[in-house]
This record gives sequence, C-alpha cells and structure tokens, in this order.
Amino acid sequence: MGIYHEKGVDVHMAADLLRGAYKNLYDTAILVSSDTDLIPAIQYLREEGKKLEYIGFSHQPSYGLIKYSDVRTLLKKEDLEPFQSTKKHQKTRRSLR
Repeated sequence: MGIYHEKGVDVHMAADLLRGAYKNLYDTAILVSSDTDLIPAIQYLREEGKKLEYIGFSHQPSYGLIKYSDVRTLLKKEDLEPFQSTKKHQKTRRSLR
C-alpha cells in the first residue's frame, strides 16, 4: 500500500491527442509530459495542422518533444514552490475538516 504505479498513461494521452486532432477539438494541444513515446501521436497532430505546447522540467527536458513543439516552457523548482504545501499548512487544512 502507499505505492503509486501508473500504467498505460502514455497510451491514454496519445489517444486523447489523436481523438482531439481528428475531431478538431483544439488548435493547440498543451502537453505536460516528457514521454517521447508520444512523438508519433504528436507527428500526426502536426500533420493535421495542430500546434503543440510542451511543458517540461528544466532539470530534465525532453529534447525530442522540444523538437516537435511550437511553444516550449521548462519549469524550474522555484516555479512550482508556490504550489507546494508545507507540513504545517497540511496540518492546518486537516484540522479544518
């Protein structure tokens, strides 16, 4: 218990990218992932005239996804810190429930 394991998430993400491109649900897909297994789906959406915005992490960027993206954002640790809760904050939130 307490162990989180994701399986098949990349397949679901690829399916969502393809479905959205096929049904013309978006002009720009925003991808928060560094999984290069998604590149074939990205190539298809680009063939369909869609754009890709890649959001990754500066400490380990995906150069493959950078290559296929129109817009790139690489997040730094300090970009995410305002969204992290501290243990003190978590205790306060629990006591309010």
